[in-house]
Amino acid sequence: MKVALVTGGASGIGRAVARELRRRGVAVVIADVDDKAGEQAAADLGLEFARLDVTDAEAVTALVTRVRAERGRLDFMFNNAGIAVGGVTRELTLDHWNRTIDVNLRGVVHGVRAAYPVMADQGFGHIVNTASLAGLVPAPLMLPYTASKHAVVGLSLALRAEAAAYGVRVNVVCPGFVDTPLLDHANPGLPQNEVAAHARSAAVRAQGRLYPVDALAADVLRGVARNKALIVAPASARIAWRAARLWPSAAVRVAGLAVGRLTKQ
Repeated sequence: MKVALVTGGASGIGRAVARELRRRGVAVVIADVDDKAGEQAAADLGLEFARLDVTDAEAVTALVTRVRAERGRLDFMFNNAGIAVGGVTRELTLDHWNRTIDVNLRGVVHGVRAAYPVMADQGFGHIVNTASLAGLVPAPLMLPYTASKHAVVGLSLALRAEAAAYGVRVNVVCPGFVDTPLLDHANPGLPQNEVAAHARSAAVRAQGRLYPVDALAADVLRGVARNKALIVAPASARIAWRAARLWPSAAVRVAGLAVGRLTKQ
């Protein structure tokens, strides 16, 4: 039986991916810093839960090592844990930046550092990193988040080129706005602001409607099965990504107009 470890698996994208993996017969360990939500998710889905703070590199390595030792293999490492941080850049503090980088970027680095040697040694495996459409296009009013997700995209594509020789596949997920609790808990444990407080309504205005999380999970596993380098969904996100690649200056101008609308300037 194939084995998967999903960080940030207690809710949102991580939980939906774990559910879909289980449906496909994969043994899944969901990991999350939220004990209560993680235990509930594990009970609901019939899966194993492990408490994990992805900012703790030693804890990530210990969990990966344990899962591989107990299960005999590790087929999938979903580095999915992340936080949403938003606000007008001049109002953001170093705490906003540091916390975002610690979770969204270093959390992925820790997962890669732990899982990649294991997979290279066994000669197979998938590392799937969750980034965002914000990692592909100019996304203002959430610069710490945008910067961290651009870094995850770059890390993933570069690792993909290196890891192929060892039988390890690397994919990066870049969703548009998805209907998850992340939008209701922007700037967690950090100073709040108007942008963060209205993240969900801003996302709806920007995209028209929020993409269902179960549909994204199906997109993710379809992309992993096809070994796609970039998994971008929904269709509106793919359009925005391609437009930004073809007309980067225009994409920046459009983003600037969005800033004006969202800040009511």
